[in-house]
Amino acid sequence: MSKIRSICVYCGSSTGNNPVYRQAGLALGRAIAENNLRLVYGGGTKGIMGAVAEGVYKAGGKVTGIIPTFLLDKEADGKKNDFLDEQIITENMHQRKQLMFERSDAFVTLPGGIGSVEEIVEMMTWAQLGHHKKPMVFANINQFWQPMIAMLDHMRAEGFIHSGHRVQPKMIDHVEDILPYILETAANGDAAGDESIITRM
Repeated sequence: MSKIRSICVYCGSSTGNNPVYRQAGLALGRAIAENNLRLVYGGGTKGIMGAVAEGVYKAGGKVTGIIPTFLLDKEADGKKNDFLDEQIITENMHQRKQLMFERSDAFVTLPGGIGSVEEIVEMMTWAQLGHHKKPMVFANINQFWQPMIAMLDHMRAEGFIHSGHRVQPKMIDHVEDILPYILETAANGDAAGDESIITRM
């Protein structure tokens, strides 16, 4: 597996109803910077998305924001994002997602909505098709992704997920365990993802 230089983070452009989600975004951002990695994300200033970028920036890290023109006002207030050292503005969502994939060595999904689900599921699909072996993580903060875990298990049990070792991202309950897992996976040359859940009491 290639050396990990950048982490793509998918997450909500709102903060959700529990402050623990924003705190997780800030903590993940700090961890990315402390490990000398670059954040690649959707370029917004709001919600958990903005918190991750803020966490990286304030810890001295590097941030690439990739955002389509039509979302500048909605997700970034149409203003310059002070947490970025690189901004890429695309024409549409397809270009955004493709560039995020190309510029990232691993993918982490914090709590979010339909867009976040769509993004990580596309990476899972590409992994199933053999297009990449990059680590994929669900940050299962406050057990947010438990319904997703149940759905994946159901699809597998019903025979609709094949090459399961490629498709199943790692489910990690605590932010502090995410970067160690990704870096160890890369160092060991392991296949992306497996069916276990990292938990800590």
